[in-house]
Amino acid sequence: MRIPLPLISTSNGSHPGGRSAMTCRFRCGDACFHEVPNPTANPYVGDVIADALSRRSMMRAAAVVTVAAAAGTAVSVPEAKAATTTGEAAAKAAGSGRAARGLRFNPVVPNTADTVTVPDGYQQNVVIRWGEPILRGAPAFDPDHQTAATQAGQFGYNCDFLSLLPLPGERGKQLLVANHEYTDEVLMFAGYDEANPTREQVEIAWAAHGLSAVVVEEDRRTGKLTAVPRHHLNRRVTATTEFRVTGPAAGSDLLKTSADPTGTKVLGTLNNCSGGTTPWGTTLHGEENFNQYFGNATRATDKRYGIGTGGTERKWELFDKRFDVAQEPNEVHRFGYVVEFDPYDPSSTPRKHTALGRFKHEAATVRLTADGRPVVYSGDDERFDYFYKFVSSKRMKHGTSRAVREHNLSLLDEGTLYVAKLTGDSPAIEIDGTGKLPSDGEFDGSGEWIPLATATAKGAVSHVDGMTAEEVFVFTRLAGDKVGATKMDRPEDIEPSPLTGKVYVALTNNKDRGATGKAGPDEANPRNSNKHGHVLELTERWNRPESTRFAWSLFLVAGDPNDPATYFAGFPKDKVSPISCPDNVAFDPYGNLWISTDGAQLGVHDGLFGVATRGSRRGELKQFLTMPAGAETCGPIIQERRVLVAVQHPGEIDGASVENPASTWPDGPGKLVRPAVVAVWRADGCAIGS
Repeated sequence: MRIPLPLISTSNGSHPGGRSAMTCRFRCGDACFHEVPNPTANPYVGDVIADALSRRSMMRAAAVVTVAAAAGTAVSVPEAKAATTTGEAAAKAAGSGRAARGLRFNPVVPNTADTVTVPDGYQQNVVIRWGEPILRGAPAFDPDHQTAATQAGQFGYNCDFLSLLPLPGERGKQLLVANHEYTDEVLMFAGYDEANPTREQVEIAWAAHGLSAVVVEEDRRTGKLTAVPRHHLNRRVTATTEFRVTGPAAGSDLLKTSADPTGTKVLGTLNNCSGGTTPWGTTLHGEENFNQYFGNATRATDKRYGIGTGGTERKWELFDKRFDVAQEPNEVHRFGYVVEFDPYDPSSTPRKHTALGRFKHEAATVRLTADGRPVVYSGDDERFDYFYKFVSSKRMKHGTSRAVREHNLSLLDEGTLYVAKLTGDSPAIEIDGTGKLPSDGEFDGSGEWIPLATATAKGAVSHVDGMTAEEVFVFTRLAGDKVGATKMDRPEDIEPSPLTGKVYVALTNNKDRGATGKAGPDEANPRNSNKHGHVLELTERWNRPESTRFAWSLFLVAGDPNDPATYFAGFPKDKVSPISCPDNVAFDPYGNLWISTDGAQLGVHDGLFGVATRGSRRGELKQFLTMPAGAETCGPIIQERRVLVAVQHPGEIDGASVENPASTWPDGPGKLVRPAVVAVWRADGCAIGS
């Protein structure tokens, strides 16, 4: 039985995905409505036919994809029961009739409810909300009397990436680290005047950005998690916290400002999106849409990074000249990096690692080589931009001494930065943008990691003609342009499987693919006006993360399962949940991939999905939860007995304000809508999806 999905209308139907105009303004500075920052004419996937024998020696043949025309606007999907009930024919096609371990739950029906909806038999609680005090001396949240000083001691706004770290010696407690990507001033301040923000409002917003570290304690009877206020490890990092610049660009003339003539000290971190947890016990945080905070730019390099020529949405440049590019032209060069944070040392200075390049980092996830060197994967979340990896030349050390921790904190300062170039194995003429399958029956191919620059203790060497090493690390997008990297459909989170080593790349969407004057379709981005996105599966040669060669295929092509231009790794499409706009990804203990969505364009709210990556159930995708009105799913953590998600920007719907809220989550009518972290567990105490 098919059920139609309710459609959500917005005040501006031209906005991409399911995002509201408000989200586009405050989250990324209306990035999708500015000219594409990448004007280069790089070669595309499918321009050259790869050696199929070489490719197939690197990965097994995938199931045949059935893909055709792009999806329409009306959507229908199987009801929840149908997604778990297989007939004899479907069972033969998909393998055993039982879902993969970790995914044995009744999927949530797509909906538009103003709440976090979880499967039957599961419970949830709000772990911590925006404004809850976490530092000693911080007062309880009072939206009518908020100050910058109080916010600096409270949990920040719009939580995104989450990491849970162990606390040895403290039974039942863990250390939660959260990103705070950006602020929604119109939902934070009553009577907010967008044309004339006050200094107090601006300074509160500075304090609401950054990171939070807060100890959480579990109720062993229920699975509930609660924050522990005023623990000695609790910490806030804001837009005015001092950071240390490390790596090959530290001290460069490109990073020197009037306030910091050394080019080694930066105040704050901005627009922290996704991130990663390192094997040595620190967390990594990607500075993503940093460009929107800086105004009055005039240089060509600024345009390549999407920095505007006029004033900004938040008007911070009126209160601090470092946000005015005309006055401080190098300040913007000090953002767009991967930040490393040591949550176990409250006195530590966070670092910005220039060796990982400067772009809109969506994530920074780590896999170790066989000899203990970290490899970091990161996507550049922009239409037609690239994805990268960094291979360290230094080995991780084990231990907890200060000397060991200091060594490990330097691992990401020396090594080689690479950008990905993908080649399809089908003639370009067969990739026509409709989603029609090429003659070999699948979208796949091979690829190479092209070196951009190498940093060593003695200096750095550029591998890009016409650019110095410093220029490569500060203007990394330009380096990718010069070497002909493959333009992708907004590469966001990238995560290597801890069980198989395969790397999964979430490509959220790209409304401009195939538009006049823009890059056309290619085998890794096969749909014009790609509004639903896809997930790419990458296999490093010999399964070594340091390899410079890889094979790839499209694991999921998102959208309405009824649309022939969708694909779920060969699993029967009448047995899966609909998914649109994949964003963050994570793995559970069994190797299943979990995907959160951002701006789903199926007329329903965003959610969290689990999908099997191996075995006879490979491609079986099931929705685990949905978000409240206006919210995006962020930062999923999948433990054996608990799932955590960040509920970002609830109520962020056109026309909403403090006085006219579009959501009442999480505390009900009459209360301010507040971003928060949510924990979900099975009511019977058993493992998730078992």
